[in-house]
Amino acid sequence: MNYFQELGLSEKLAERIAEFGLNDPTPIQAKSIPSVLEGRDLMGLAQTGTGKTAAFGLPLVQMLNATGTKPTPKTARALILAPTRELVRQIYENLIKFVGKSHLKVSMVVGGQSLGAQSKRMERGTDILVATPGRLIDLCDRRAVSLAETQYLVLDEADQMLDMGFIHALRQIAKMLPEQRQTLLFSATMPKLMSEIANSYLNDPIRVQAAPPGKVADKVTQVIHYIDKGGKVGLLKRLMAEHKQDRALVFARTKHGAERLMKTLDSAGFAAGSIHGNKSQGQRDRALSAFKEGRLKVLVATDVAARGIDIPEVKFVYNFDLPNVPENYVHRIGRTARAGADGAAIAFCCEDEVKELRQIEKVLGGPMETASGHPWISASMAGKPEKPAGRPGQRRRRPTRGYNAAKKKGRKAA
Repeated sequence: MNYFQELGLSEKLAERIAEFGLNDPTPIQAKSIPSVLEGRDLMGLAQTGTGKTAAFGLPLVQMLNATGTKPTPKTARALILAPTRELVRQIYENLIKFVGKSHLKVSMVVGGQSLGAQSKRMERGTDILVATPGRLIDLCDRRAVSLAETQYLVLDEADQMLDMGFIHALRQIAKMLPEQRQTLLFSATMPKLMSEIANSYLNDPIRVQAAPPGKVADKVTQVIHYIDKGGKVGLLKRLMAEHKQDRALVFARTKHGAERLMKTLDSAGFAAGSIHGNKSQGQRDRALSAFKEGRLKVLVATDVAARGIDIPEVKFVYNFDLPNVPENYVHRIGRTARAGADGAAIAFCCEDEVKELRQIEKVLGGPMETASGHPWISASMAGKPEKPAGRPGQRRRRPTRGYNAAKKKGRKAA
């Protein structure tokens, strides 16, 4: 008997996952699987790269197998919601391994693909449906999918679904689900709005936590370079040239910025690709596959990829631009040091990003190690110059209308 069997999984399922190298459960798996098998609603908190998919996927497969029933047309016995197409695919591929040669059917629906083809795929129903919230609602509106018989619901990376504005979609989906169901919510961080989601979806949940929210993997080394905005590209090239054979993930803030940076790196001799919101699903899949296979050594991405890449060989993560949402920093660097490997997270900070850096350090619980440059001092930290006091009782003279007009004209010219 192995450790997974001690958690309550069947011998057959334990043997199946052992073929893929899953022999010892991670902390989140050890704390979650027994409660899920007992039928409890659960809220699981764990950093990225700790095996959350297996924490809900393995007991889900076992419980669905035990019933022996088949789904009715256009229904899903279990529904897993995830925020990005990349994460949906990652979950789908893991579940296919867990299911093996059993009778269970796993399906996925995401944006960027034909609605007609996905509707046809759901005609016979499925045991497990992995979906992004927006595309699921599209299919429900077309009456191609019914959630009336869904027995199990999983919300994976729920915090990012909130960050990406899916709160209204989640509320809409909640109304379509039966009240009698088992619900599991997994997240790396716990923002305030999460309590509303938990109250809407969960019934007397058990809470398990494998690491404090915001904690990064122990084997990730983190450093920061303070540098002018114009010097970022040159520094990135110099640093990447030192490990040209290692796979590196580079995060940019905008879609256009990511594409421009990818082309710059590619022309400089780095085998680079990109994934972001302006890419079609086919282009994103091809770039990700090439990165996984090592044909691309550098992948430039926006936060759309922060939680959808599970590649143990990613050695370096570069935060070329610091994220606007501080928790996204944790998710970004969670793409390295996976499956027990070592990894390095390297961040760049220009003067305009001081505010973002302070918020990130607050989430991390302390400052990052400085690799080069000197910390920028923001205007708020330096203190604003005091306004002239004037004579006691003197009222400040308002600028004339002509002055305001000239000032407004000057702003337009700038």
